[in-house]
Amino acid sequence: MNTKKAYRKLGFSSIESASVVKALNNLLANYQVHYQKLRNYHWNVVGPDFFELHEIFEEEYKAVHEQIDKIAERIRVFGQRPISTFHEYLERSEIKEPTSAMTGHEMVRDIKSDYEILLSLMIDVTHASASIGDTATDHMITRFVERIEKRHWMLTAYTKTTVRQPAELN
Repeated sequence: MNTKKAYRKLGFSSIESASVVKALNNLLANYQVHYQKLRNYHWNVVGPDFFELHEIFEEEYKAVHEQIDKIAERIRVFGQRPISTFHEYLERSEIKEPTSAMTGHEMVRDIKSDYEILLSLMIDVTHASASIGDTATDHMITRFVERIEKRHWMLTAYTKTTVRQPAELN
């Protein structure tokens, strides 16, 4: 009689967790490119919004750094290895590196576009995790979604120009 048990991590088989790990690795790749873009923008922003955007980009890349670590550690919880080379990140990422210098407002619009891609990938992760009853991954990603939605709103407000309505003129 064979008394060896099949390898299972957290009650999920490697087959069950494969879709979650794949979705997490896709998110990880995009987050890594996004992170480097934030560092680039932090270092290279110029103009009248320098001080404000320099601080915003630093705050963002620090938060993203923490989220990247959580994603990679979650993949390890499933007994898998997260992708970890820039070649793999760039190959998988929908988020692309900037190809030319940008103004501060162009950088902000680009980051907002990244958020939309990241949110879409987060939804992929939550669908994969829900399909196997993985509430821990779902909870982690939900917190990420809440943060990015708020940051998207704030950056959208930042890039809006104020147009006074006639009633406000009085």
